[in-house]
Amino acid sequence: MTSTETETGVATGQSDDLPAMVAPQRGGPWVVGRADMRYRDLIPGRLGGRVVGSHIRIDGGAVPDVVHFHRVDFQLIYCYRGAVRVVYEDQGPPFVLARGDCVVQPPTIRHRVLEAKPDTEVIEVVSPAGHPTLFDDATALPTDAVRPRREFGGQRFHRHQRRDAKWGRGRLRGLTTCDTGIGAASGGVGNAWVSRRDPAVGALATPVRHDAQVLFAFVLAGRLTVQGRGGPREALRAGDAFVVPPGLPTAYSAFSDDLELLEVSLPGEFATSPAADAGAGP
Repeated sequence: MTSTETETGVATGQSDDLPAMVAPQRGGPWVVGRADMRYRDLIPGRLGGRVVGSHIRIDGGAVPDVVHFHRVDFQLIYCYRGAVRVVYEDQGPPFVLARGDCVVQPPTIRHRVLEAKPDTEVIEVVSPAGHPTLFDDATALPTDAVRPRREFGGQRFHRHQRRDAKWGRGRLRGLTTCDTGIGAASGGVGNAWVSRRDPAVGALATPVRHDAQVLFAFVLAGRLTVQGRGGPREALRAGDAFVVPPGLPTAYSAFSDDLELLEVSLPGEFATSPAADAGAGP
């Protein structure tokens, strides 16, 4: 038997409106959602219903969750602080998603949040923003079968662990990047990667533009400055998020030595190109 709800009780339609730049600061309202977890929207207006970015806080101890699944196109969970114990359909016994780890949850995979360390926080990016959550009291987790290559709606479950990260050249000069493997597992629907300051590169990023439908970023640690053409310079720090619309020349600068940046794109593959000729300033 199943029943349905949205994560935070908010459903939105879609719109073609795109903001010039989204750079919300910390301190936004928190809303109690599913399983007593607290949610904070990271993308004002949710890009007209295209995508929702959520900063989620989970109290320590057992989580009052049940087996459920989501009807989504793409869903990423990144552990920002603490650790959370979870279990997924056909993926073996429960495991701990630790700080810096992430998973892609393919459409309709049954799962459950079991417990968390005190003050655990995760970042969730889901498309579309208005998506149903369905509870399934007929499925027990973990399941007897272990099928890590199973596809759900053309996607596979994938878990990336920070300890296994391999760092290489990033899309922005001055940063080195770890690809989480989310792009391959999602069949190219979306991707996620973490970038950090590259001490071997002296010059910082020049203005660039991209052609992704959605490019979301969350500052995990440190500081940086971001400026879209015609807009103000946004000084961002850990806990801040921003979205850069496609085609907007954008300058990234003032990277702190401890900078770590989570970026999520829809679709998974897109192009980044220099935009120095267009300029990023007013």
